[in-house]
This record gives sequence, structure tokens and C-alpha cells, in this order.
Amino acid sequence: MAEANFIDYVKIHCKSGKGGAGSAHFYRDKRTAKGGPDGGDGGRGGHVILRGNRHRWTLLHLKYRKHVKAESGEPGRANNKFGADGKDVILEVPLGTVAKDAESGDVLFEITEHDEERILMRGGRGGLGNTHFKSSTNQTPRYAQPGEEGNEAWIILELKVLADVGLVGFPNAGKSTLLSVLSAAKPKIADYEFTTLTPNLGMIKYREGKSFVMADIPGIIEGASEGKGLGLRFLRHIERNAVLLFMIPADSDDIKKEYYVLLNELKAYNPELLDKERVLAITKSDMIDEELREYMKKDLPDIPYVFISSFTQSGLTELKDMLWHALNS
Repeated sequence: MAEANFIDYVKIHCKSGKGGAGSAHFYRDKRTAKGGPDGGDGGRGGHVILRGNRHRWTLLHLKYRKHVKAESGEPGRANNKFGADGKDVILEVPLGTVAKDAESGDVLFEITEHDEERILMRGGRGGLGNTHFKSSTNQTPRYAQPGEEGNEAWIILELKVLADVGLVGFPNAGKSTLLSVLSAAKPKIADYEFTTLTPNLGMIKYREGKSFVMADIPGIIEGASEGKGLGLRFLRHIERNAVLLFMIPADSDDIKKEYYVLLNELKAYNPELLDKERVLAITKSDMIDEELREYMKKDLPDIPYVFISSFTQSGLTELKDMLWHALNS
């Protein structure tokens, strides 16, 4: 997916349809000059609806659609005929899309299932026709209800990537390289920081036909939870991962320190992220010998860890075993 086409945030103005007015009609034909009320009800205004679509991976199709408006309901008619409901507007969104009120910031709902539909803006109710207001004391009601106004608001749609395993690490830690080796994904890879500017997903094949989804999240830097670097723009994607794979290069000055810097950024952004299963991969381990590995093991964080090399593909089977165990623990 081209980076320019990955859009994970849009702000749109949504307006549902107004309900149709009820009819204040009285029955008339060539034999009846003064019939009773027979005005029908107005139709419901159209809803604005979000529908989950597993085949969409971005909000690009909504980026330039700033105003979304559903149709109004038709007015009621004579002979107790109901007005037609206004046509709903259905916006298809990727799984993992969160709808928020732009003014208050409140989360309205999340779309997580294929074909799941949630009403974003409910259409106005149609007005009642004068038939409903007939009584023993008022045989000829000459009024009917107007249709209810529709609702409107600015809405924020945010995409949080759905994946089983999220890769967490500083820029240039080897996350994209690992994803390209383990899956058919083709992320951009280069030897400089912030090569990855959008999340990349890859399907990882496991034993006996099993598989899981891995997400390469753009690199975190110290202060990311305060908006530095790519900051808050991509930290939200980590919220939807079941397991966090921390990746730190073997040539790091202090692996344990880097791990806790990364952990503190996640905690500052959302403390609930610390409840997720964690695995540590020491990358680029082809650069060190066995003696140095044994020495480094004495000062590693107290979580499951493995030395790997995407270049020589060593340790990758053990890594997949650890990730599968963490996903099913």
C-alpha cells in the first residue's frame, strides 16, 4: 500500500435526513363530500450508517468527502398512505475504525466485524397524519405533525489497525525487515530513521496451517506519547494488538534501558497497554558471537526473549513459537 494512500484519520460533517410531514387530508370522493381524516404518516429521514468492510484498509475514500447528507423522508399522503423513508447513506470503513464526536472527543462506537452496521446519525422521525388525532370530541382534526429534524455533527473517524502482534521499537530497529522475511508484505526498507511512515500488515504462517497477523508500527522515539516524532499519530494502532513484540538491536548501548524507555512511552499514552503480553526480540544478532550473547543475557528485561537475525534467518522459528504461545496463553 502506498504511503500516500494510507489515511487513518478523517473529520467529516454528517447530517441525517429530516422526517416527512404527516398529512392533514380528509377523505373525499364523488359520494362523500365531508369524509373523515385519512392523512398518512410521513416517512423516516435517512440514517448515516457505518458498515465494516474487511476488504478496506484505509479511510482514503472519505478523505475528500467532507459533508455527508442523507435524504429526507417523504410526506404522508391521502388514503392513509405513508410517505417513503429517506434513503440511508452507508459509509464503508475498515475494521478497527473508531467513531468520535469531534466537539467532545467522546467515543461513540467501534467497528470490528465484517458487515457490522452502526447508526452514526439517526434520521428524524416522520410526522403523524391527522388520522391519529381523531377523537370523540374532535372528529375533524385539521392538523398533523411536522417531521422531526435530522441530526448533524462533525465526526472524527480514526483507524486502529487490527493485528495479533504489534512490532514496537525505535526507528531502524529492523521491524520492517523482519516483517518482510516472515510474510509476503513488502514494506519500505532503508538504513535510516522513520523509513516506515504507515503501518504495514503481514500474514505470518505457522505450524499445521495456522497463521497470525503482524503489524509493523512506525518507530517510537522518547517523548512519542507527548506527540514528538510520529507520536500520537501511530501509538493508537498498538492499542488493538494482542501481543507486543519489542525489537531492540544487538548493538544497542543498553538493551534494558531502551526497553524501559519504550515501555514508559506506552504507559504514558495508555496504561492499559502494559496488560498485554510482551516478547523481546534482540535483532541483528548475527553481529555478535555466542560468548557475548551469554554475557548480555545477564542484564535483559524479565520477559520472554529471543536472539534473532532477519539477515541469516536465525531464531525466527523460535520467535514464532514464542509469539504463538503468547497469543494463546
